[in-house]
Amino acid sequence: MDDSESGDDGNPAVVLDFLPHGKSDDDRPQYQKQPLAYAVGIEDFRLYEIVVGEDRDVAFSDRIDVHDPDFERVSAVEYEDLPSGAQSELEYAVEDLVESEEQRFVDFYNEAQPITLRLHQLNLLPGIGKKLRNSILDERKRKPFESFDEVEERVSGLHNSEEVLVERILEELQEDDLKYRTFVRREDDEK
Repeated sequence: MDDSESGDDGNPAVVLDFLPHGKSDDDRPQYQKQPLAYAVGIEDFRLYEIVVGEDRDVAFSDRIDVHDPDFERVSAVEYEDLPSGAQSELEYAVEDLVESEEQRFVDFYNEAQPITLRLHQLNLLPGIGKKLRNSILDERKRKPFESFDEVEERVSGLHNSEEVLVERILEELQEDDLKYRTFVRREDDEK
């Protein structure tokens, strides 16, 4: 499937793993098992388990629309519900998404806001303390950042601005008990 088939108007996601014969720990007879795909949402990094229709061809790294009628059931799942193959591919998928949508994530550095009087969204990023946060805020007042390279050139001490975001997104995906989430939407966020 190419990107033109991804249903950009719907809810786009990237396939992390495809199990054509269903889950291996499913005790039902093979003919009763349904093909499953696991995916991560492009916009909200939500994790999905998708029951794939018999006539649908899905492969690893495809961009899909989770609302596609060829999918019989789509369920939001947690990180620990993903099979090991999907878990191991998640980091690569997040890296690819951050890289391919660079401006969206550079804009996070340009637009991050305070959460409380003492805590800023930038402080949620691994390795960003008060000094780096203040440097980022000062630099973005002068001129918005246009690339990850520019963030790193203008903010002394911030060496891999892209990887810092990837680490935070993975932390939000893997940890259930985080008080603040910036990038990942979860089922319980809607209640």
